[in-house]
Amino acid sequence: MEQLTTKELSAGYAKNVVVQGLSFELNSGEILSVIGRNGSGKSTVLKTVSGQLERISGEVYLGGKELGSITAAETARIMSLMLTDRITAERMTCRSIVESARYPYTGRLGLLSDTDKAAVSEAMSLTDVTELAERDFRQISDGQRQRVMLARAIAQQPKVMLLDEPTSFLDVGAKLRLLTLLRRLVRERGIAVMMTLHELELAQRFSDRVLCLTEKPVLGTPEEIFSDSRVAELYGIPEGSFCGLYGSAEPQRVEGEPKVFVIGGGGSGAAVYRKLWREGVPFAAGVLHEGDAELPIAKALAARVITERAFEPISDEKFEEALAVMQTCEKVICTIENFGTMNAANKKLAELFSNKK
Repeated sequence: MEQLTTKELSAGYAKNVVVQGLSFELNSGEILSVIGRNGSGKSTVLKTVSGQLERISGEVYLGGKELGSITAAETARIMSLMLTDRITAERMTCRSIVESARYPYTGRLGLLSDTDKAAVSEAMSLTDVTELAERDFRQISDGQRQRVMLARAIAQQPKVMLLDEPTSFLDVGAKLRLLTLLRRLVRERGIAVMMTLHELELAQRFSDRVLCLTEKPVLGTPEEIFSDSRVAELYGIPEGSFCGLYGSAEPQRVEGEPKVFVIGGGGSGAAVYRKLWREGVPFAAGVLHEGDAELPIAKALAARVITERAFEPISDEKFEEALAVMQTCEKVICTIENFGTMNAANKKLAELFSNKK
């Protein structure tokens, strides 16, 4: 079911268009992640589709109704918004912050019912902030504030959640717990989530669809969006620096004639590649099979990579190619401990240069 729809939306500030011609649908049980460079308009889009910021042109529909035709109270019962902006919370406890999400459901006096209190307690438990309930919101860490604000968004019990950089200020474990929780809410409650993210690997792993904000916005599945060439173009990085398989970016290689040859494979050489890069040493890697776990890293960082077809023994041709490069290097490093049939030639190379340390 469509929960949030935009048609030819243009968003910005004071008629200064930041995003133009944006059309998408956000469905129940779906996570849509918005990615793009700094200043591409990610937060601007969230504020505009939520009604916080006046749209320049285009249409926004919430639950099938034009956003401008819905009252603020009705909107709040359908959609929650979590922004990175600091909120004013004079003498408010963390519990009272979360409780404020229930005001669209209370009467004019703002008195919480047992149902409201249960929703608040559940949201705080889900986000692991129950122990912060009586703490002053101003006196907790940024990461804790982030989780309290997520609890507030959940306590609102919306059909649509808009989250602006929800993983900011969180450590790696907290990021994974938060996004796993969102997937659970999407799956079990049918909530539609739209969030902005800077971490491409997280957007790739947790999203159903991804919206790239470029000069012409692009919408697609993670498999369609996270190709090496598309991300390189989107973020203006050298092609080959981004690995679509892992959703990770590598720095630009050290150019020059290789001074070190690394005999690796199966992930054993990755740490050596990165160490040589940090030291500014151009290096060669091989012989690696296509599909090897460390091949994307080698292709990004090595001045030269020698590869063989997947599932094929290393051929005489590739052996000779590697041998020729190794003979020009000052040092050979072998990171493999155990050899098999497919990489037997690598063992021979290592033995030939065992004294070239």
